[in-house]
Amino acid sequence: MENPIIGRVWKFGNDIDTDVIIPGKYLRTKDMQIFAAHAMEGIDPEFTKKAKPGDIIVAGDNFGCGSSREQAPLALKHAGIACVVAKSFARIFFRNAINVGLPLMEADVECLEGDEIEVDLLKGEVRVPGKGVFRGNKLPDFLLEMLTDGGLVAHRKKVQSQEKE
Repeated sequence: MENPIIGRVWKFGNDIDTDVIIPGKYLRTKDMQIFAAHAMEGIDPEFTKKAKPGDIIVAGDNFGCGSSREQAPLALKHAGIACVVAKSFARIFFRNAINVGLPLMEADVECLEGDEIEVDLLKGEVRVPGKGVFRGNKLPDFLLEMLTDGGLVAHRKKVQSQEKE
């Protein structure tokens, strides 16, 4: 996991649910390229044509609410989103994001779409040029380690290989 994460902002509001992050009609596939191509389609059909690898989503309250689908954070990750910062997350989305290795932080950040921001997961803060530093909820060390390893499965494989030594 890269830290700090520096990227361009895509701004979204409150209650962004998993149905708009990855519409249900794409859930039958396991092809990550299909997920990537349709990320955020339910709210902005052109999102993946405009977003670039390394971009950051900044949102309001309750990001990832709705249906429990691990495909939602997978779609964002494979679309190149480097991090999601939101005022709050639906708990199942939060955990699914950690599990698939998508960095995130709860923070109330004042920024505009297109701003370049710096997210420091280790310090639990977001730096917005010209607006200051916004404190967020620093992730516990064990979740940071899981993100660094690439998610739950990669982390578990690492732990198992260390146990064999």
